[in-house]
Amino acid sequence: MSQPVDLPALAARIADHGPTAFLVTVNDDGTPHVVSAVVRTEDEALVLGAGQRTQANLTRRPKVTLLWPAGPDPAYSLIVDATYVADGEAAHDQTVGEVTLVPRAAVLHRVAGSLGEGPNCIPVGD
Repeated sequence: MSQPVDLPALAARIADHGPTAFLVTVNDDGTPHVVSAVVRTEDEALVLGAGQRTQANLTRRPKVTLLWPAGPDPAYSLIVDATYVADGEAAHDQTVGEVTLVPRAAVLHRVAGSLGEGPNCIPVGD
């Protein structure tokens, strides 16, 4: 997934799928840490709440993935690769709060076993 992200197109896809997504970060031992989060677009970024473990993971390994399950078209889920952007104070405050992610790539990914024909991935913004 290396397509540039068209943020207005991504915001429209997020609106289609709803604000709740799964955020995937990586723990210190290399295992995935998956949490549910409410995501909103703000300027050129995505903003969401994050707990202590998620914030610690973001600080150490800032590249993450967000997944929205199938939305209005049940054949496609939305996947967004993003990078955590520390804002100084928040990077050192390991309490529950909001974090900012900058999208790097976004695709509509075909759900396994979905009916009909269609491409496996559709870059968002194309």
